[in-house]
Amino acid sequence: MFRQLARQVSSSASSSYIATTARTSAFRQASRARFASTSTKVHSRPTGAIALASIVAATGIALTWQALLPPIRADEGKHDHLAGTKQAGGQKLISYEEVQKHKTRDDCWVIIDGKIYDVTEFLDQHPGGAEIILANAGKDATKIFKPLHPPDALEILDPSQHIGPVDPLTVPAPVDEEPTEEEKEKEEYRKKMPGVDAMMLLNDFEDWAEKVLSGTAWNYYKSAADREITAQENLDAFRRYTFRPRILRNVTEGSTDTEFVGMKTALPVFISPAAMAKLGHPLGEVNLTKGAGACGIVQGISINASCSLDEIMAARKEGQEVMFQIYLNKDRSASVALLEKVTRLGASAIIFTVDTPWRSKRTRDVRAKAQVAPPPNSEGQQKSKAPLGVSQAISGYQDTNLTWGDIDFIRKHTNLPIIVKGIQSMEDAELCAKAGVNGIILSNHGGRQCDYAPAPIDLLYEMRCNRPDLFEKLDVMMDGGIRSGADVVKAVALGAKAVGLGRTFLYANGTHGEDGVVRVCQILAEEITNTMRNIGATSIAELKPEMVGPAGPWVGHNAPPWANKRA
Repeated sequence: MFRQLARQVSSSASSSYIATTARTSAFRQASRARFASTSTKVHSRPTGAIALASIVAATGIALTWQALLPPIRADEGKHDHLAGTKQAGGQKLISYEEVQKHKTRDDCWVIIDGKIYDVTEFLDQHPGGAEIILANAGKDATKIFKPLHPPDALEILDPSQHIGPVDPLTVPAPVDEEPTEEEKEKEEYRKKMPGVDAMMLLNDFEDWAEKVLSGTAWNYYKSAADREITAQENLDAFRRYTFRPRILRNVTEGSTDTEFVGMKTALPVFISPAAMAKLGHPLGEVNLTKGAGACGIVQGISINASCSLDEIMAARKEGQEVMFQIYLNKDRSASVALLEKVTRLGASAIIFTVDTPWRSKRTRDVRAKAQVAPPPNSEGQQKSKAPLGVSQAISGYQDTNLTWGDIDFIRKHTNLPIIVKGIQSMEDAELCAKAGVNGIILSNHGGRQCDYAPAPIDLLYEMRCNRPDLFEKLDVMMDGGIRSGADVVKAVALGAKAVGLGRTFLYANGTHGEDGVVRVCQILAEEITNTMRNIGATSIAELKPEMVGPAGPWVGHNAPPWANKRA
């Protein structure tokens, strides 16, 4: 069963590239240079492919536990009765045969990185359910565990549940397994996949991600709620707005530098918090961090990241700014500890995500989830009739009892600026302003929560028309549906300080690793610069609502409020 389950995502193996990181200043200079020449030069970085690293995963459970508990230590005699070898220093090496005796719901051990853990009491708390653990009970589960969990995931366990090291001399040699047909197909596509510099559009990354990522990875990244109406509408809505270019303006020089909520950025773009980057690449979110630092943009770190917070923060360049996304935990003390840790580690802002008050059915994700049969020693346990997808598996800790008072709760435990993500109405935008938050992100969670929620670009236009005063009270950002630099410019002209992209960066990370993340920024920089120049703007400050509006003639009901005020 382990083999069958692991095969679901093993084909998401991806090449890690060793490359010289582009300096932020060089990226900014390249962006400015585009204003000085009609020909665009795409900055490329030397790459050297290393061997494909196979990542194997099942349900995708990212645990964000932060408590620091003691590591496994010499057992001081408490495990002397177990089969194994007592070392001269007093430490007991437990035999693999002994571990195999503990594989039931009432007595469940697993091996991770050569260490044995008693997870019996944790079975019912596991966000992904007990089945996946029981399917690997009494065995070495490292291969299925590591791709999706940060290194500190097991620190939630009590020290008494850290049994000790397994005797390596008793562990069976790994068995070579023949690749499945899906794995062979994915590897063939990866061989045919163009190099990163051949990616001309953001959609190119999505097209190739579908071909080379595992079914589990692709369906988790691509999934949206129910019939996916909102996810598609987020994209289609941008077609409803067109530019009104201005001519005879000197656009020889210019800049895309800007800032939002006090954070400086080389582009009006940030990486939206997006979970489980290791599903696409073994280095996971660290690639996003390094790519963002190379290009001078701000990363939003997902609370459900598959890399640890310490790993991500350590991967930053000096002075690199990041935001941390938080879902409030049912155990608020855990949220307090996390807020304090994030503040201590030097994040620049907190993103309070509020558009997931209740679980949604992310259809693709759920369909892709393996049907895990109960292991032989779990008598009476039934196969899951409604298996959790990755998204549901990683969200079990999230509190559904959220109120406006929670903004004050967050403020009490951090001095960082607060950005509320998931605003879907003007009324709530106004309430955020009254609550004194520093910024808001218009978002419907990429269409992953409520089908038929409004497209963020439509809400942005609605706010610009009906409540332009709100843009003076807080910084307004948006994410959802951005697939080109022109989309970015439309949103910024209507008043967005910056826009976020999530899926696109995950796709690029899955196809080309850190190089893919950088290439996304290069494409956006080129397209933003070209669009700005061609509509008559040389800086972000020169982008005005008068430059964009509803498609079609601006007459009658189709005319925006500024239609007759243009100069």
